[in-house]
Amino acid sequence: MKLKGKVAIITGAGQGIGLGIATAYAKEGANLSLNIYGKGQEEIDSIVTELKKYNVDVIVTEGDITKESTVKDLVDKTIEGYGTIDILVNSAGIVTESLIQNMTVEMWDRMIEIDLKSVFLTTRNVVPSMIEQRSGRIINIASQLGQKGGVELSHYAAAKAGVIGFTKSIALELGQYGITANCIAPGPIETELIEGMSESFKIRKKEELAIPRFGRVEEVAPTAVFLASEPDGNIYTGQTLGPNSGDVML
Repeated sequence: MKLKGKVAIITGAGQGIGLGIATAYAKEGANLSLNIYGKGQEEIDSIVTELKKYNVDVIVTEGDITKESTVKDLVDKTIEGYGTIDILVNSAGIVTESLIQNMTVEMWDRMIEIDLKSVFLTTRNVVPSMIEQRSGRIINIASQLGQKGGVELSHYAAAKAGVIGFTKSIALELGQYGITANCIAPGPIETELIEGMSESFKIRKKEELAIPRFGRVEEVAPTAVFLASEPDGNIYTGQTLGPNSGDVML
């Protein structure tokens, strides 16, 4: 129960890594405030029911996390419900594929909005509460492609590289208030996002990995628990941790 009594906001919590982290946090005793988008009420109810089996409270805010109104609603409901915000996990994201010469402005803009702008918006709105209490953990889900790039993924790599740079900068700004900020940069993980990628990408990527398989969500979530825990993550800040099957070695 490393997170017993803590309050965690998690975006992109309806599936994949976001849902995996929500589950791992619930197992460790954290109360949850989840942003979920694009799911039906029955599916949302099922997610909440499963998480509450771990005897934690769960608040859900539906809506597009790139919209300031959604972010404000998410933060306000969390403060009203729990009185504090201890952890912010930015996990909302999409991935699409296009060669740069074929990429539309709309595809570029949507990627930057979801994978980068949303991280800025949630962080900006959560930080005042963390500063006031002089503690907090910010954990941003980046990607190893933000470190090395990827064919037909220039927009995705740019957004994730932006997340890494943003995280380092806020780590420098917020450390004086007892707030840490770190990235997790997974390699390819078996999620709904990867399922939607082209077969050529999957074949090519698997051949590049030192451990020749894609990771699983449950192999990423413990890193988010580690960074949020005390004393485990106390002096990690501005770091990028890489559960990536050896795709990037630093």
